Amino acid sequence: MDRFQAMLLFTRIVELKSFSRAADSLQLPRATASNIIRQLEARLGVRLLQRTTRQVSPTLDGGAYYERCRRLLADLDEAESSFDHSTVAPSGKLRVELPGALGRLVVLPALPAFCERYPGIELEISSSDRVVDLIQEGVDCALRGAELRDSTLIARRLAPLAQVTCASRDYLNAHGMPQTLDDLAHHLAVNYQSPTNRRILDLEFVVDGQLRTVAMQSRLTVNLADAYVAACEAGFGLIQAPRYHVTTALAEGRLVELLPQWQPPSLPLAVVYPQHRHLSPRLRVFVDWLAELFGNSH
Repeated sequence: MDRFQAMLLFTRIVELKSFSRAADSLQLPRATASNIIRQLEARLGVRLLQRTTRQVSPTLDGGAYYERCRRLLADLDEAESSFDHSTVAPSGKLRVELPGALGRLVVLPALPAFCERYPGIELEISSSDRVVDLIQEGVDCALRGAELRDSTLIARRLAPLAQVTCASRDYLNAHGMPQTLDDLAHHLAVNYQSPTNRRILDLEFVVDGQLRTVAMQSRLTVNLADAYVAACEAGFGLIQAPRYHVTTALAEGRLVELLPQWQPPSLPLAVVYPQHRHLSPRLRVFVDWLAELFGNSH
C-alpha cells in the first residue's frame, strides 16, 4: 500500500464527504479507493470513516488522523515549494473562516485582486459570527476580532478596527439625542449576545484614557452582527459597531454617530492559524495579503 496515496485519498474523502467524488478527483477507480481505505484501516487497527446513505464522515479516530495527514501533506507542499520560490507559484485549496460582516463588506470585495495575483489557489470561504475550532473543522486560517485565548493557534495582528456609537434618525427623533454618558440611562440599546459564550456585551467608552462600561436597558437581543446593525436601523436603540459595518448607513443618513468625544475602544483584529511547523506557501501569501489589505484600508 502506498502510504502517501492512502493519506491523500483519505483526506480527500473527508473533505468531499464522498468516496466517489474523492476517487474521481484523484482519477482512481472507486473499487480501488475503497480497497485502499480498507487496507489503511487494517494497518492502523481503527475505523476511520463512518458511511451513511447520504455522506461519509470521519470517526473520532478518523478526525485525529485527518489532522495529522493534513499537517504532513502541508509539510510536503512546503518542502517541495521551498526549493524554487521564484518559479513555483503557490497552489492548492485554502480554507478560510471570516466573520460574516467583515468578510462581506471588506474581504470579499477585495478578493478578486488576490485571486488574480495567485490564480493557482482555490479558496473555500465560510462566514459566521461564531468562533470555529480550526483544527476540528479543518480550517487553515480565520480572522478574529477579539483577543486570542487559544494557545494552540498562532496569531498575526492586523490593524485595529475602529468602532462607533450610533442610532437611527427615527430613534433619535422619538427619544432625543444623548449629550453625555449619563444621558444613556434614559435611552435603549440593542443588546448583542456573544454567539460563543452568550454573554451580553455592554457599551464601552474611553474616558480620559480609562475604559468606562455602560449597561443599558434593552427590548431586543441579537447574536448576529448584521442583525445588530439592522435592529439599530429599525429604531430599537443604540449600538456600538465597527465603523466599516456602518460607513454606508452613516453616509446616507440612516444612522447618526453619537457621543464622538467618547469613542468606543478599537477591536483587535488578527489572522490566526494552527501551530504547524511551517506555513504552506498558499497560507503564507494569503496571510501576507490580509496584512496588506488591512494595513492599507484600516
